[in-house]
Amino acid sequence: MPSTASACSASFDWATRKVLSWRVSNTMDTSFCVEALEGALQRYGTPKIFNTDQGSQFTSDELMGVLKDHGVRISMDGRRRCYDNIFVERLWHSVKYECVYLNAFEDGRELRRALLTYFDWYNKERPHKALDRKSPDDVYFPGGQNLLAA
Repeated sequence: MPSTASACSASFDWATRKVLSWRVSNTMDTSFCVEALEGALQRYGTPKIFNTDQGSQFTSDELMGVLKDHGVRISMDGRRRCYDNIFVERLWHSVKYECVYLNAFEDGRELRRALLTYFDWYNKERPHKALDRKSPDDVYFPGGQNLLAA
């Protein structure tokens, strides 16, 4: 992984563990979080509820404004409540141990390519115990109805 610090954002469906959109950045600004959210909204539609932690990039006026503009209810984790966002925290743990820590990336482009491959595998093939050993796509698109795969 590049030596600069990285920040991560993912839009994630809790019920199916599907990663709807993701971004990494070497800055802590809000733009990469907004891009991830807008990508998920464009591709998968508007959720009823969006859960986030209290990090400054996730509570920014810009990100909250996108959610409010789409009529999405906001669920925010409480202070010192590390388990409120457990599914996304577990996702990033898996990303680190199944992809990032196993490779020595030369730069951000190489990291991004590896993450594109990882998230494609994660959604389409990685079995999850909580999903009866099915992949997130198997559950999100029952009967193989993935019309967005084209």
